[in-house]
Amino acid sequence: MTTSQRSPWHGVLVATPLPLNDDLSVNYAKFAEHCAWLVENGCDGVVPNGSLGEYQVLTPEERAKVVETAVAAIGGQRVMPGVAAYGSAEASRWAEQAKDAGCASVMLLPPNAYRADERSVLAHYEAVAAVGLPVVAYNNPIDTKVDLVPELLAKLHHEGFVRGVKEFSGDVRRAYRIAELASGLDLLIGADDVLLELALAGAKGWVAGYPNMLPAASVELYRAAVSGDLATATSLYRQLHPLLRWDSRPEFVQAIKLSMDMIGRHGGPCRPPRMPLLPDQEKAVRAATEQAVAAGLV
Repeated sequence: MTTSQRSPWHGVLVATPLPLNDDLSVNYAKFAEHCAWLVENGCDGVVPNGSLGEYQVLTPEERAKVVETAVAAIGGQRVMPGVAAYGSAEASRWAEQAKDAGCASVMLLPPNAYRADERSVLAHYEAVAAVGLPVVAYNNPIDTKVDLVPELLAKLHHEGFVRGVKEFSGDVRRAYRIAELASGLDLLIGADDVLLELALAGAKGWVAGYPNMLPAASVELYRAAVSGDLATATSLYRQLHPLLRWDSRPEFVQAIKLSMDMIGRHGGPCRPPRMPLLPDQEKAVRAATEQAVAAGLV
């Protein structure tokens, strides 16, 4: 299926980190390069201005330019920015900005300034959907404390407010309940360590930060899983699963995910973190990155 034929939220969409200069200003050139590199390595698109993209601490000008940079680098059909905000008015403004920039869809958390009830969640998604871009909900009950359970997702879908959901609860049983209650709602894998299970359950996409480091291997795993090539998918999944889950070798996993911030994709400094690591943490990051390189994982 070509990019023009598939829905913009289908396939491997990468939740991109944000490259920063030494003065903590945004390195837009490096970000554009990274987006292009991901697509060159088989990824279907990017999801900027999510948690990895530090959207909470960007200025409005920076946040807007991040979206515009991604669109210029790989095309709006491949860019699904996060438009999360404290409330629906601000989220709607970010959806308008994404629309004006040429994006084909947006990803939206529930309102995140408070623990919203069902009425508030419905009103929030209704307001953003009114902008006119397809909305993919992001269910992250761990961080937001608002759980978009299958019954609530079905209401959102039947009202026309959401077209898909990035499911991060980790409960693979929800895939089947969502399919029962909202058969037209596209399921996107949100928790990396249940990728194979959700792919077999009918997921249409995978939104993850992990492909930032290993895009080609990630794409191969996802495509094998959704196509039913269990021999290939299971072999890759067994190799990658210790890195995909947080409860196994946590220091190594976190080190790999932080290594881009510490040394950059090509081994040179380019992404200093906003919160400096402690000396022991920095040492662990560098040691784990060296292990990953020696093992051929990076």
